[in-house]
This record gives sequence, C-alpha cells and structure tokens, in this order.
Amino acid sequence: MITLAGVGVEKEGRPVLAGLELRIAERRVGVVGRNGSGKSTFARLLNGLEKPTTGTVIWSDDPNGGLRRHVGFVFQNPEHQIVYPIVQEDLEFGLKNLKLPAAVMRDRIDEVLDRLDLAHLRDRFTHQLSGGELQLVALAGVLVMQPRMIVFDEPTTLLDLRNTNLLMKVVTGLEQQVVMVSHDLGLLKDFDRVLHFADGRLVGDGQPGPIIDDYVARSLA
Repeated sequence: MITLAGVGVEKEGRPVLAGLELRIAERRVGVVGRNGSGKSTFARLLNGLEKPTTGTVIWSDDPNGGLRRHVGFVFQNPEHQIVYPIVQEDLEFGLKNLKLPAAVMRDRIDEVLDRLDLAHLRDRFTHQLSGGELQLVALAGVLVMQPRMIVFDEPTTLLDLRNTNLLMKVVTGLEQQVVMVSHDLGLLKDFDRVLHFADGRLVGDGQPGPIIDDYVARSLA
C-alpha cells in the first residue's frame, strides 16, 4: 500500500499537483483527467520517477522509502523503456543491476515469458516486434523484477483494439496491485477505484461509475 501525505509538486515555480492525501490499497485503481491535469505526474510519483516538492510518498511497510523496489512502471511508449536490441538481453538488464545469480535470472525470465506467452520472442530483435508485442515485452521487463505494484501510464494509446484486449487480459490476471492512467474509460469500468484529477488536484475518488460519469460531465461542460 502506498501512502501520500501532504504531497505537492511544482515545476518551474508552477504548481502541478497540490494537497494530495490518500492511500492506495485496492487491487485495481484507475486514474482519469484531462491533459495537463496532473495525472501522469501523480503516476510517476508512485515509483519515484517524480519527486514531491512537499510531503512524502512511501510504501507503507517500508517507511525508509524504496518505492522503485516495490513499484514497477510501464510507459505509454514501450520504446522509452526497452533498452537492448534483443528481447532476452533487455529482460536481463534490470536483473543484472540486482546482481542476481545467472540461474535465478534465467528462471525469472523463463517464468515471465511463459506466463505472457512470449517465449517465442526471446531471441527476436525488438525493432521487429509489433506494437502489442513491444508493450508486452516492456511489461515482462517490469515483471521479472517482481514488484508489488505496477503503474501503467496510458499503456494502450499506441495499440489497436486486438492488442488492447490482449494487454488488458494480461493485466486482469496480474497478481500485483495495478494503477492505470487511461483516457480509455471503458478499460476502467471494472476497477475497484478511480481517481479523477483536474487542475492539479484530486477532485474525485470512488467507484468507477460515478467518478467516470462526473469526469465525462466536466469534460463536456
């Protein structure tokens, strides 16, 4: 569970987020808001990609910090996080930084590739993969690190309907907590909780139905 207490973020002297007080304990949490509302900044706070100007963001049973140890992040564009040209090498990258034994690395990679049905891509060049395959490989790179939460920032923006459905099927089966920022409101209708950001503040927090309806109404006003 992540706790945000008194969190604010300023960039170039301008407030981007302000007054955040919340805990994230649910299994599936969606995040909605117009462009520039602060939702992506919020998502990046959850694993330490963004640092708060004020307040604290902590994993609740690790008060010393360690967000990146517990929280993985999947970017909108998988090319922003895939580093190496071959799938196997890319999946090894984060594990090598942990200095894990070769056998442990191999077992983790094998397990994740099998779970995502990606074993046939192990030796493929990443530039030869489809958009859906790239997004799943990016997710695999997060999963091998065994995080307790995974944050997705607009993961379906570059995907067609088939690959969106494929990715969401995988997301539904994940053991980890999931926080997903998305403009595709239909993806969030079965989530446990949805957060609505507007003008850098949390203006809605609750069940998907009423929060999404309010977001749509505000967007059309």
